[in-house]
Amino acid sequence: MEAFLISTGIVALGEMGDKTQLLALLLAARFKRPLPIMAGILVATLVNHAAAGWLGAGIAAWLGPQVLRWVVGASFLAMAVWMLIPDKADDAPTAAGRLGVFGTTVVAFFIAEMGDKTQIATVALAARYTELVSVVAGTTLGMMIANVPAVLLGDRVAAKVPMRVVHAVAALIFAVLGILALAGVGQG
Repeated sequence: MEAFLISTGIVALGEMGDKTQLLALLLAARFKRPLPIMAGILVATLVNHAAAGWLGAGIAAWLGPQVLRWVVGASFLAMAVWMLIPDKADDAPTAAGRLGVFGTTVVAFFIAEMGDKTQIATVALAARYTELVSVVAGTTLGMMIANVPAVLLGDRVAAKVPMRVVHAVAALIFAVLGILALAGVGQG
């Protein structure tokens, strides 16, 4: 349960103001069809984070517990710094084309998530925790917690949420997790 809750919280906070959340806002503004957009975000996130989680679990098995502790700790500290760097939206999608709103969302979200903070966090969390399904379920839920309101409420939410504070809190959480990992807290 710890892996699920931490994964959910970290990704929900980490996604606030992230480029994929900005993409969700852009898709919602462009297509005005929230259900296929939310479904597309869910599918893209599940596939992307399952692959990232699988990679993280593989890295954990390959490195061994001592090296892994240092890699995960350093990764979390790097994520803390990265959280303090705000994202900017890329070009807005111009049309759904042949893929439709759902397909466009799946493709756009999957590509935007590649190498993103939340994908890297999923790799690190899956390397840290042995419960791969809990990590992927948690990171996916965290993405949905951050993106569904963006799709449904659009600019009204973005204007009221203090992104600097959210990013600072997320950075603090990543830093604490990094320090705990380096200290060996929670290791068998």
